[in-house]
Amino acid sequence: MNLTLFGTGYVGLVTGVCLAELGNDVLCIDTDADKISALQRGEVPIYEPGLRELVVSNARAGRLAFSIDMARGVAHGDMQFIAVGTPAAGDGSADLRHVFEVARAIATHMTSFKVIVNKSTVPVGSGEAVCDVVASVLAERWPGAEPAPGFAVVSNPEFLKEGSAIEDFMRPDRIIVGLGDAPEEQRAGDLMRALYRPFGHGHDRVICMDRRSAEFTKYAANAMLATRISFMNEMANLADRLGVDIEPVRVGIGADPRIGDSFLYPGVGYGGSCFPKDVTALQRMGNDVGLPLQLLAAVAHVNDGQKRLLVDKLVQRLGPDLSGRRLALWGLAFKPNTDDMREAPSRVLVRELLERGAVLQVFDPVAMQEARRCLEDDLRDRPRLLERICYAQGPMEAARDADALLIVTEWQVFRSPNFDALRAALRHPLIVDGRNLYEPRSMRALGFDYLTVGRNALEAPGSTTP
Repeated sequence: MNLTLFGTGYVGLVTGVCLAELGNDVLCIDTDADKISALQRGEVPIYEPGLRELVVSNARAGRLAFSIDMARGVAHGDMQFIAVGTPAAGDGSADLRHVFEVARAIATHMTSFKVIVNKSTVPVGSGEAVCDVVASVLAERWPGAEPAPGFAVVSNPEFLKEGSAIEDFMRPDRIIVGLGDAPEEQRAGDLMRALYRPFGHGHDRVICMDRRSAEFTKYAANAMLATRISFMNEMANLADRLGVDIEPVRVGIGADPRIGDSFLYPGVGYGGSCFPKDVTALQRMGNDVGLPLQLLAAVAHVNDGQKRLLVDKLVQRLGPDLSGRRLALWGLAFKPNTDDMREAPSRVLVRELLERGAVLQVFDPVAMQEARRCLEDDLRDRPRLLERICYAQGPMEAARDADALLIVTEWQVFRSPNFDALRAALRHPLIVDGRNLYEPRSMRALGFDYLTVGRNALEAPGSTTP
């Protein structure tokens, strides 16, 4: 099939590349000329394992191309995927300006039937809004008796996890397709089934439903996952107060098939481009129809507090004034295998530690450049604080002469360090682990003062402040 992807951000680029890998002829369109030029050279603007290799191989094979020419994009694809950003507006709702801009561009240039696929995360009712935009433009272009080209708008939300997005796309557990009631929708549904047929492997992954339900499914799925994270974090915090080790509790409840163990790992809260934005957008949808979503308000509240947990634990050991203290941070991206710093817990942590007077030695295997940009943006109101951030070349360099090590992101490279060398590098053997990477008893046997999320029932009595 000939496919056009509008937007070369995370969703658009991964979707376009994977569809090209299946043999489709894919053209990716973006308004950012510099980004398109970089992609044409095989340079990928985001970090995702395996993505660059697929960009290069499919471009060489002639199945994948990049352009800023909107008219070319509309002419190319029988199916037009909208995969642009829908950031949170000031009131918490999703900002659909970019979605509508693309919809107008498609309607402006189309001369034949098009299937317009909303791949962006959009609120319930956005499909109807896109239909109205396209129909309005077509009515202006064809005011007379001659019929305008037909079209159908489909909701096809993405369910990609950063760090494993290619695997998620190529081996989906479900493909949601939302269709309207117009006669053209049957034609669109047939095309969507044909497009995704290679993913079936003897089992149809496509779940068809009405368009509004498909839009809602995306938000509901992310809200459920965010809820599980905040629930487990709250249980871990309670476990610390009650003298309970949360790890066997996690294993015990996760063994229940009605619960499962996914997203039940306590830590320093969720971040990224999806969960925070989508939980807020759902709350806004509820408020708009007079139904405040109290559970999701609590989920967001717990998560906001969890991002400050490591500061609280550190203050218990070192006191509230961290002036002159040198602290190491391992991990800055919101999760491993990505350089995404959006809503990353590290951003909250860095600001609070700097405001308490600390000097920070930070390291992330991938996100250093993006972290520097984001932290400079976060601290525009207090630029002098940036002078107390040192960007290390490796984990041990970050730990050298630090009064404490804080583990923020669970990168593989942090899981099995040379503990003797780490203890020797630290000025004081204090580790505050926001991801529970190590066994508490083993760490304390090695001479570390080791603080965790929900596993401090095993803390050795009589720990002293460094």
